[in-house]
Amino acid sequence: MPYGQYGPPSGPRPGGTNVLAVLSLVFAFVFSPAGIVLGHLAKRQIRRTGEEGDQLATWGLILSYVVTGLGLLACCGWIALVVVAGNSDPTY
Repeated sequence: MPYGQYGPPSGPRPGGTNVLAVLSLVFAFVFSPAGIVLGHLAKRQIRRTGEEGDQLATWGLILSYVVTGLGLLACCGWIALVVVAGNSDPTY
């Protein structure tokens, strides 16, 4: 190779932002359990390929876990309300 010319870069080249990381963030608000799965898959893929989007995947995971937790809390509260209302004495 002549002086001053460079060969191809070595190692894997990052291909932009990881699609699963973006989907994790979107699904955090649409269907949060899917956002959790996509976030973990994105983190593993980013570690392997070196793509960008690690912070997107992290925020997707955080928001998905928070929304899932709030949903579970709301369901438990609704069930508790139904149980308390069902056990109330109907005396006026």
